[in-house]
Amino acid sequence: MKTQLKAGVAALSLLAAATFAADIRIDGFPDYDTQINAIKDGLPQHNIEMLKNNHGDHHNKLKTNLATGSGAGDVVLIDVGFIGSFVNAGGFVDLSDFYKGMAGDYASYAVEAGKGNDGKQYAVPVDLGPGVMYFRRDYMEDMGFDLDEVMTDWDTYVAYGAELKKKGILLIGNASAIANAYYRFNVAEGEGLYFDADGKSLVTSERFVRGFELAKAVRDGGMDGNISEWTEDWYAGFREGKFATQMSGAWLLGHLKNWIAPDTSGLWGVSNLPAGTYGTWGGSYLAIPKQAKNPAAAWDLIQYMISEDIQLAGFKNIAAFPAHTGTYSDPSFNESIEFLRGQKARQMFANIANNITPVTPMNGDLIAEDLVNQALDKVLNDGVSIEKALKDAEKQIKRRVR
Repeated sequence: MKTQLKAGVAALSLLAAATFAADIRIDGFPDYDTQINAIKDGLPQHNIEMLKNNHGDHHNKLKTNLATGSGAGDVVLIDVGFIGSFVNAGGFVDLSDFYKGMAGDYASYAVEAGKGNDGKQYAVPVDLGPGVMYFRRDYMEDMGFDLDEVMTDWDTYVAYGAELKKKGILLIGNASAIANAYYRFNVAEGEGLYFDADGKSLVTSERFVRGFELAKAVRDGGMDGNISEWTEDWYAGFREGKFATQMSGAWLLGHLKNWIAPDTSGLWGVSNLPAGTYGTWGGSYLAIPKQAKNPAAAWDLIQYMISEDIQLAGFKNIAAFPAHTGTYSDPSFNESIEFLRGQKARQMFANIANNITPVTPMNGDLIAEDLVNQALDKVLNDGVSIEKALKDAEKQIKRRVR
């Protein structure tokens, strides 16, 4: 612990300015390797390399690095789903004094999520995930459905799925995404996703019950394919038009266009989620571990990556939606997107990002998320009642989270 404290103090003293060339290692996951390779020559005083692992392995390795105090890079990329647990683990440099003059240029809800329980800034947002609904136009307006009517609320969305079922078309790859969207995006002000302000579990509340009910209605109605996301079957579903919609972050556009289903250009559109729901689906943060070898150079890299020009480059290179709100007035936000049949969708993404309210990250979020997902699986696949599944999940959460 004393060694970690000394390292943190040393890091703080060095962050003010890097007046030397350094080797910087950033640890992260795809598709940020594409972004790093595209931009790294723009910071010529430093040699930047990325250590890439897949999403899960990267975060597991980082968890071990923070626990042991060794092995992490100078800068680390963190998915928003891990941010609550990681920033409160005590392994990152406090960036508050260096970031506070810049924070107003970034989406406020994302800035807040990068703070620890002590109110200090340990991670800064580099990209956002405005929650949206991608839909197949050939299964929507081309078949005579009105998008606004379909997205009126969650019931009309499910009713659309029932109509598609009659035509042999699935509503969505996996119904679990519907439950996730509902309980994630209907959080009351001042609450966390799984816990209230006092740390009490919320997973048996109406928000989770309703989300589970919607997903179960879709599964029981044969409206989804029970296809696990981020699998070959899921990718094939996009390419072959097996399902009509997919809820995700705005960033899915880059994946669809670049490698999942490039041949489906012009068949897709994007809209707000049902009932005009605003929420964040993904997003990434940058942090400096206390064990970093070159903390001052690491801060140089972070400042560079969150600068307005590089944020726009990330948007164009890998469809990473900018955390820097100043980018939203760039002319590119008014451009037509060929893949979306000419839709000018970026202003919609920006509007969602500007209307998302902060959700307080909690230490036990990762544990609760895993247990809630297990409960949902039992409801959808094993016939367990919603009430029992959520009550059992809550019991386990209370045992495992102190």
